[in-house]
Order: sequence, then structure tokens, then C-alpha cells
Amino acid sequence: MSHVGVGPRAVMRSVAFLTAGVLAVPALAGCTSEDPAGKPLAGQDVAAAARASVSDGGTLRWAVDSVPDTLNAFQSDADATTTRVAQAVLPSMYRMDETGSPVRNPDYLESAEVVDTEPKQVVVYKLNQQAVWSDGREIGAADFAAQWRALSGKDSAYWTARNAGYDRIEKVERGANDLEVKVTFSRPYADWKALFTPLYPKDVTGTPDAFNDGARRALKVSAGPFAVKKVDTKGDQVVLTGNPRWWGEPAKLDEIVLRAVPRDERVSELVAGKLDLAEIDPETADEVTLAAGPRDPATGTPLMGPGGTPAAGPQGRSAAQALRSWAIANGSDEEAAEEEFLAREERREAEAKARRRQQALSGFELRKSLEPAYTQLALNGAEGPLADERVRRAVARALDREKLAEAVLKPLGLPAEPVGSHLALSGQPAYADGSGALGEQNAKEARALLADAGWVPGGPVKKKDGEEAAGAEKDEDKKDEEKSEGGDDGTYIVGEDDKNKDDKNKDGKNDDGADRESGEKHSSGKNTAQGGAPGAYAPKGTAAPAGAAAAPLAKDGKALTLRFVLPSGPGSETLRTVADRITDMLKEIGIGTRITKVPDESYFKDHIAAGEYDLALYSWPASAFPATDARPIYAKPVPAADGSLNVAQNYTRVGTDQVDQLFDRALATLDQKEARDLLRKADSRIWAAAGSVPLYQRPQLTAARKNLANAGAFGFGTPVYEDMGFLKKGAQGSRPTAPSSASSSPSSSS
Repeated sequence: MSHVGVGPRAVMRSVAFLTAGVLAVPALAGCTSEDPAGKPLAGQDVAAAARASVSDGGTLRWAVDSVPDTLNAFQSDADATTTRVAQAVLPSMYRMDETGSPVRNPDYLESAEVVDTEPKQVVVYKLNQQAVWSDGREIGAADFAAQWRALSGKDSAYWTARNAGYDRIEKVERGANDLEVKVTFSRPYADWKALFTPLYPKDVTGTPDAFNDGARRALKVSAGPFAVKKVDTKGDQVVLTGNPRWWGEPAKLDEIVLRAVPRDERVSELVAGKLDLAEIDPETADEVTLAAGPRDPATGTPLMGPGGTPAAGPQGRSAAQALRSWAIANGSDEEAAEEEFLAREERREAEAKARRRQQALSGFELRKSLEPAYTQLALNGAEGPLADERVRRAVARALDREKLAEAVLKPLGLPAEPVGSHLALSGQPAYADGSGALGEQNAKEARALLADAGWVPGGPVKKKDGEEAAGAEKDEDKKDEEKSEGGDDGTYIVGEDDKNKDDKNKDGKNDDGADRESGEKHSSGKNTAQGGAPGAYAPKGTAAPAGAAAAPLAKDGKALTLRFVLPSGPGSETLRTVADRITDMLKEIGIGTRITKVPDESYFKDHIAAGEYDLALYSWPASAFPATDARPIYAKPVPAADGSLNVAQNYTRVGTDQVDQLFDRALATLDQKEARDLLRKADSRIWAAAGSVPLYQRPQLTAARKNLANAGAFGFGTPVYEDMGFLKKGAQGSRPTAPSSASSSPSSSS
């Protein structure tokens, strides 16, 4: 798993199971006659078209999040744009299909198979005899061997971000001829198909200096349908151009320009005609959909204006002028008439601007699918109330994951099913819904878990000098809180206000059965007067109010209040909406939350990775190789030599020896069915530990020029860069009738 959304990889920490009941994990994952993997919930939406329908030439202007700091995908500062460039310009032995499974890439690989398992695993790669680097040299064993040595972890001079798999290789050598590469493993490795994708030339991986610096801003030698023309940091773009030595189907496009455009500026760039393809937020998606809708045949303008209002006609100005003239002629106040005229003029200009904007967007369409990534709620168990597994399980069981998925995906017309696995998504071979190991949403049982952990409702909240409220509250948070007394600075306390307490039933609904609204703003100031809202900052001795859906919980004089950290930047609105709904659900079982919004650039580094949070929302990508990629996310943290805790990518600090053993066994078996069963068992135990709760599969919303083919919302599939291009006049690409047509029987989502 690699970086998706707001950060790198994800979750866990070391805490022992507390009761035998927690360990009662269903052992039947993957044992039913029906395949639990199901199908992807949504397919690709790329306006697929045959190459014969696509014109030769043209430039695709594609919005990305950043110009990468490095073009070396194996370095720690590689990002999503690094991956996109590598897919277009470098060899990949395997690519992902629409179900998220690896398939052999025939442009580079004629075959690859395990030829021996005893005494050691041996894989023989037979390369496409036409495969050459852009300098004319054949792709061969020397490139495989150089990459293995660089990534094996044996030479610390190489600044590598990961070594998984390469550290299990014993040797790489030439096979029976120049087109064969023989790889011998020191230990069995089930995910061998994950290796040598991308493959760099030995010029890049042959020495530490070349590896560390040689491919950061340029790739002089490549071997894909495209080559890197330039990395323009001043112009915020990477330019790819056709590779003249490419032996496969020739690229339809002359160039691909990857432009770094902030998410909140993309709609303006689309309107200005400076982009052809861009991932967008839900609000922009609505605007694109509206602009692409039915239009007035006479004027070409949308039949409906912004917000569903009728679009203003061209007669608006003349009507305003006539009204002004009539008012003056009939003795009305000329100044008032002038003001009315100017107000109408402003409205007319705004409507005209909206029409021009819609006219510009009418050349685009929304292509949507689900990303191969899911959003989760992370629970930091390193310290505080969440160090107790019973409290984590209570939080997890308070969540109505189906409602959270619906809140995000249903308005977009996408399948709204909660994700049932930490290790795969619906349609992938390893997928099975393991959430039964935790149990279904049940507020009553959640309260029982909290009571068993000593958290009782309605008790007094005592706060001595220098004593913190329950939950991790650091000095910076105190400063935020102090600032918030004079106004909303993005930090506020939830779960402490008692408004509307009397019109709520125990199921969290109003008397008329309606759910609470999301996005509710909560009290942010300290309570200093008797009768103020009770909670983490209630005055000493204040009791919880009677008649609330669930009285706030306390233990040893401390209220149960969890710090919920969220990114504050544009594009994070969905996360903040989900957070508001989660706080309402937790409030129903007596847990308060203190939301702190932090800058995007510090969200992961200073809070998630540093463990400075109780609850957080972020996303992780699904991998075709979960035994390799998910292990560092869920592995039990181990003490480092300096006494600190090495958490790898397990940012929730929740892990067990049993989960580690299941991952190790899955990595070591070459029996695919056995590996899947082991991974499903590992996932069940991860659910039971409640270090993280998968919520929904992330929506993938892309604005694409209507005549752009074979590009858009790619879903699980690896983009086929040589097939992208603009349709010939009169040709049409195929679009799915509904993304939900591929929905599966088991539940799953981002």
C-alpha cells in the first residue's frame, strides 16, 4: 500500500486482548461455497474506445497534486505523480486489471513462472524479445540484478523506502539465454509478482549515487510508450513525450502534460480551457454534471441555472432598463430606481458569468468510479482511554458504518456499502467481510463494554490543577482552546452540549424519526458557570443532565473525551462531514469528542505518524499484494535499540503476535487459496483488536473532456497510456450505464 489521499500507510499498536470473548474470532472466513471476494462495487469509467476510433496526435493536459520531488518510486519522498510517471515510461512486469489483480504485461514479459520450490523457490522470467531501453540496450538480467542489490536492504548507502520481497532474494542471474532472467529466493515468497514493477535501468540502480540522485529530476533512459521530456518545477508540470523506440502499440498522444493544480483551483482551470482531465471534489462534480445536462436548443445554455434555478434569458438587461425608465417617468424616486437598476445589473452580470462558466464546462463530463482505496477511522491505542481494548471496541461498535458510507457515496450515485476488510476491497481475491469478528453496530453492547472498563454515566467531573481531561490533550491543544474563547479557530468540544436532548430518542433520532443532521457545530468554549454544558471542562461537581440520550461518561473524575484530529484544507470537507456524524454516534454512548483541525501539511507528519491524536480519518490504498504491503501497517510495534517504539507504518500502535504470524505464513506459502485463507483470518483478528475501522471506499470523481477516450476514473485498473487520446469526429467512447451495475454480494467500500 502506498500513499493515497492525505497520507502514507496505516494503523495499529501493541495492546494485549483483555478477555477470552474478544478472541472468539470466526474461523470460517473464506469457507463458504460462494466466493466472498464478490465483484468490484464499481467498474472503470474511462470512455473506452477502440484504438481505430482515436485520433493520432494531440496533448493531454492532466491535473495532478504535485510535481514530484523524485522520479524514483523506491524513495521515501515519491508520491502519486511519481507513480503515474513510472507507469507511463518504465517497464512493469505486471499491471492491475479491473478487479485489482495482477496480470502479466505482454509488452515486457512473455512468461513468468515458479520452476522450482525445493530446495529453494526459483522464478524464471522470459522477456519480450523486442523490449529495449530508449538508448537501444536490451532489457535484461543486469537490470534485474542491479535493482535487487539496490533494494535488498544489505547496503545502507542506498536510500530506499522499502525492501519488502527484495530482501528474500538470494541471487539474480542470466537464464538459458539473454531473454531469460532467473531469480532464486532464500525464503519462499508468495508475492513475487510484486517485484520489478517498475523496473529501472541499471544506470539508475547500479550505484548508490545514481540511485540516490540520478533519477530525482530526470530519467535519461526509459522504456515505455512515453519518455520524460522535462520536469518543470517553475512551471509546475511534468512533460511526457512519445518514445520513438517503443515497440508496442504506438502512443496515440504526442504529449501528456501533468500539471500541478490545487484541488480548489481545478474548476477554474477547466473553465479556462487549460485542462482536459482532472480529479475533482463533489461540489465541482455537481457543477460539471449540471453543465453537461440538457440545454436550450436556441441559445445553447443549460435549461437550469446554478442551484437548479431557471437560467436567465438575454432579455434581462432590457427589462431592467425598461423598469428604470418607467419608474422615473411616473415620478418615482430616481435614486431608488437607480439602485434597483444597479442591483438588477449585478444579478444579470452574475447570471451571465454563471452561464459562461457552464458553457465552458459543457465540454466536459463526469466520469466516476470507486478508488482502490478506503477511508478508515483510526484509534490510537498508545495511551489514554483507547489503550483499553474495551473502549476501542465500544467506539467501533457505536458506528453505523452503513450510514457513513451512504452519507458520502449515495449523493454521488455510487454504491454505498461499508468496507468489510482491512486488507482488500470487494472484487479482489483476498476480500471477505471480516467485520463479524468485531460485531455489528450496537449501542447497548458498546455501553456495556465501557461500563466494564470503568466508565460510568453521570458521575462528577473533577479536575485538579495541572490534571488533564481524559484523552490526549497536549500544550498546543490548550493554546487552541484558549484562542477559541474569542471565536471559532477550528477547535471545539463536542459531546458536551445538551441542546435538543429532550427531543431525541434512545436510537439517536428525533421524535419524528428523522436522523440528526450532519455538520452540526458544537460548543467550543469552557464551561465556567453552574448549569453549563457538562463534559471535559465542566465545573467541579457538575452532574450529567437527566434525560439525555446518553449521559457523558466519567472515570476517576475524568470525562471520557477523545481528541479527534482532522485536516483543515480544501478537499477535506467530506472527512469533516463524516467526523461530525461519528461524533454524534459516539455521543449516543456517552463519549465526547474534541475536534481539532490542523493544516494539511502537518496532519500526517505531526499528528498521525507522531501519535498525537485519539481519533483520525485517513485513507489507505488496497494492494494486489496485501501480505507484503499490509504487514507493516498491522505488525506489532517492537522496541528499538534506543528504547523507543518502532511502529513502522502502524500508526494506531495496535498489533498482536498472532496477526504477525498469519502474515508470515501467508507470505511463505505459494498456494494461493491457502494464502487467501490466512489473510482473511488475519483480517478477522485485526477487526477484533479494533485499532482501525474501515468505513467506505473512496469516490473517484473525474472531469474529462467529452471527446477524450480511454481515460477518466480508472478504478482498480492500471491506465493504458498508449491508448489514451481524442476521438475522431463522429466516434464515441462507451460509458457504463451505472457504476453500481457491478455491485457484489458481500459488503465493501473507501
